[in-house]
Amino acid sequence: MRRFILQRIGQAALVLLVMSFVIYSLIGLMPGDPLDVMIASNPGATPEVVARLRAIYGLDQPLMYRYGHWLLAAVQGDLGFSRTHSQPVLEVLAPALWVTCKLMLASFVISVSLSLILGISAALRPGGIVDGIINLGAFAGISVPVFWLALMMILVFAVKLHLLPASGIANIDDGGFVDHLRHLIMPVATLALANTGGFTRFVRASMIETLRMDHIRTARAKGNAEGRVVLVHALRNAMIPVVTVMALSFGTLFSGALLTETMFAQPGMGKMIYDSILSNDFNLALSGLLFATLVTLLSNLAADLAYGWLDPRMSR
Repeated sequence: MRRFILQRIGQAALVLLVMSFVIYSLIGLMPGDPLDVMIASNPGATPEVVARLRAIYGLDQPLMYRYGHWLLAAVQGDLGFSRTHSQPVLEVLAPALWVTCKLMLASFVISVSLSLILGISAALRPGGIVDGIINLGAFAGISVPVFWLALMMILVFAVKLHLLPASGIANIDDGGFVDHLRHLIMPVATLALANTGGFTRFVRASMIETLRMDHIRTARAKGNAEGRVVLVHALRNAMIPVVTVMALSFGTLFSGALLTETMFAQPGMGKMIYDSILSNDFNLALSGLLFATLVTLLSNLAADLAYGWLDPRMSR
C-alpha cells in the first residue's frame, strides 16, 4: 500500500510540474502584459522607461528563463505580487481559498450523502414509483442551469420570504457564526443540488448492476439480512466507478463555482481567477489556476486511495 501511495504522489507531482509550465506558457502568450495597463494609464512614458520597466520585471527575458525563475521562487513559497490588489499573492489567495473550501466541502458532503440515499433507494426497485420520482428529480437537477437555480433561490428565500440574505458572506455588523451560516445556506444548497442529480444517476446505475451479480445472490442465499447485503456486499463494489465521478467533480468545484460565487457575491477562488485574468494580473491568475490543478490532483489521489480501500487488489 505504501508503494502504491508513493507512486500516486510522484505522478501527481510530475503532472503538477507539467501543468505549471503549460499554464505559465499560455498566460505568457496572452496578448498584453501587466506593463500594458501601467503604460495605458501613463501615456507620457518614454520608450526608455518602458524598456527599463520590462528589464526590472524580467519581461525582456525568454519564456523558459522567466518560468525557471518563477518556479525557483514558487518552491521557496514566493508566488509573486498581485498587481491589482497590491499585495503578495498568498495574502490574496488565503481568504478566497477559505471561502471556496467552505462552499466546496459543505456542498460536496451534502450532495454525496443525498445521492447515496436516493441512488440506493431507486436501485432497490428499478422501474417502481420511487425509482420514477427519484429519476425525475435527478434529471431536473442535471438539466436546470446553475444561474437559474441561484436566481430562483434568491427570489423565493430572500425577496419573497425574507428568510435568508441574498448575497455576501456576513452582515456589516458581523453577527457571528449564525450570521455566516445563514449567508452560506443558499450558495451551498445551489452547488449541492447542481451535483446531486448526476451523482444519484451514477449510484443508481452502479447499484442496479451490482445487485444482479452472483455474489449478491449468494449472500442472500446464506441468509444475510437485506440491509447487510445492500450496504456491505453491494455498496462497496458499486462505489468503485462512482468514486471516480465524485473525485473529478470535487476538483471542478474548486474553480468551477464561478457562477454560484458571482450570483451570491461570494469572494471565492472561481471569481478571483476570472477577475485576475480579465485584469491581466498574471501572478494571481497563475497561482489560482495551479491551486485548482493541485486540488484536482489531490482529489484524484484520494480516489486512488479509496480504490485501494474498496478493492485491495488495485493497490498491489
